[in-house]
Formats: sequence, C-alpha cells, structure tokens
Amino acid sequence: MRPPVSHHHPERDASRRPFRLLIVEDEKRLALSLARGLTAEGYAVDVVHDGLDGLRRATEGAYDLLVLDIMLPGMNGYRVCSTLRAAGNDVPILMLTAKDGEYDEAEGLDTGADDYLTKPFSYVVLVARVKALLRRRATAPSPVHRVGDLKVDTAARRVFREEDEIPLTAKEFAVLEQLVLRVGQVVSKAEILEHVWDFAYEGDPNIVEVYVSTLRRKLGAPLIRTVRGAGYRLEDPR
Repeated sequence: MRPPVSHHHPERDASRRPFRLLIVEDEKRLALSLARGLTAEGYAVDVVHDGLDGLRRATEGAYDLLVLDIMLPGMNGYRVCSTLRAAGNDVPILMLTAKDGEYDEAEGLDTGADDYLTKPFSYVVLVARVKALLRRRATAPSPVHRVGDLKVDTAARRVFREEDEIPLTAKEFAVLEQLVLRVGQVVSKAEILEHVWDFAYEGDPNIVEVYVSTLRRKLGAPLIRTVRGAGYRLEDPR
C-alpha cells in the first residue's frame, strides 16, 4: 500500500503540538507505509510491532490516538485495548483486523475500541476515520452528564444512580452515549448504527433495538422513548 503524499495538516492550532499517533502493527511494510502517509498528513507517528511493546508505549506516552492491529505477537489487540481501558486510559483506539465478521467487530468494540477497520482497507478511509476520532475527542463536551437521577461519565464510560454503578458493556454504553449527547432530541436508528457500529455495517439493523431494550431494563424503561418511524429520544425527567 502506497498512500498518497499530502501536504494538508490536521485541524489544530499551529501553536500547539501535532497530534501524536501510535501504530501497533506486526506487518512491518504496512506499518511503515501507514506511518509515512500519516507523517505526511502532519501527525507525529511512532510504530511498534508487538502487543506488549504497544501496551507499554501507550501507557507511558501521551498519545492522541492508537491504530491497533488485533493479531499481534506478545499480546493481542483485544487484550491491549481492554487493559488500557481497565486502567482508565481513554485514548481513542482504531482497531485493524484481517478477520471479518460481526462477532469480531462486536468483540473489538466491547473491549473499548472506538472504531474498527477490516483489511484490506483504503488508505483514504483510514485517514478519514483517524481525523473523525481526533475531531470527536477535541470537540467532546463536558464528560459528565446528568439525566434524571443518572450520572453518565463519557470519559470514564461509567453510569451511576446515586452512588451505585450500573454495569454496562462497552457497546451498551456507546448506544447510550449517542442518546445522552442529544438528550431530548430524536436520534435515528441509522445514526446509532453509523456511530456505534460503523457506516459499513451490513448486519441486522434491529441490533439497535436489542441494545435499547437492554438499556431500558438496566436504566429504567421511561427514560428512552421510541418515536415511531423516527428513532429514539432520551427523556430527562428533571
């Protein structure tokens, strides 16, 4: 893969440091090709080829985003991701895999990844995903939201009622987050699919209903309203 050389620089104030990316990929030619292309985009890029090295670098370094392969020597990408999340590290993670299938994607996102890309992929698509994740992080609103008696912390990805935590999987939280960020507004099933799964998801769109049903059971049914033919709306009863 030979990415096109670009002289465009990411959207960041010129007085600030460039975004720092860490690529954890054991296919060395692919890793170095991506690094060259992303460096040409104006990013500061480090590359490692082993999961344990990737975990160490991500833990020690102040990275803005990780590009993380799943099939890695030392420690696989799922474990790297879940270990970082368990330690409270919320760095955006874009997972790469040669595998394809809904199960693999669900596993990747349920360990805390933010997005997912299946090989072979277009370099242009990868750059677009990287920019979207960085933009989402840069423009993120206050991480703590209150809806009724719930406290939703989008940085720690945790939900509390009073002092009691309500355990959610990463995917359940991601669906809830889409509703929380637009509380009182209707969010369509297609929008939830695009943000939580990805625009290329080809599985059953009714998967959204399954997750909404689970959230209603865990959080209280009246909170999430179905707007027939339009989507879902999170109600704030305060």
